[in-house]
Amino acid sequence: MSTSVLFMSMSLDGYIAGPNDEVGIPGGDDFMRLHEWYGDFSRPTGPVGQLWDEWNAPGAILAGRRTVEQVDHWGGDNHGVAIFVPSHRPPGPSVANYPLVKYVSDGIESAMAQAKAAAGDRDVLMLGAYTAQRALEAGVLDELQIHQVPVLFGCGRRMFEVLPSRVELEIVRVIDTPEATHIRYRVRR
Repeated sequence: MSTSVLFMSMSLDGYIAGPNDEVGIPGGDDFMRLHEWYGDFSRPTGPVGQLWDEWNAPGAILAGRRTVEQVDHWGGDNHGVAIFVPSHRPPGPSVANYPLVKYVSDGIESAMAQAKAAAGDRDVLMLGAYTAQRALEAGVLDELQIHQVPVLFGCGRRMFEVLPSRVELEIVRVIDTPEATHIRYRVRR
């Protein structure tokens, strides 16, 4: 059975993007500071290598529209798997060139069900703050892999800006490195 996992790098004060987060400047000003723990985008050694392997082995991706549009849907290919985008609006014309990108108009629950079916026994990699908030609200997000970076951004886009109610989490794993503390949580139901 597939598990849906949000992967997100976050400042200590809860920001996942800097100011000016928009198309053309994905992640906003100083965004890469949140991803320095990742290194030079080759497989790291040590405990962070396990996180690299998990990030690079999804069976499907579920990402928010804002996230995918900022990067033009990764050119239609991210890890070679289906990319599901929950949205109430039809996709832009470029999506016609991307057969792996599927817009889902009937809600986050349907998008997650389709992503899990496509993923088989592999994880569904979830990306996007708003979409993750809606998945938590709907009860379809299983785990959160938060890469807590030792920096205070002070402004930008927060990960958990608006939640409809409290969400209880269980710590599954902690990997502590000088660059970040990587905490995996399971959503308690």
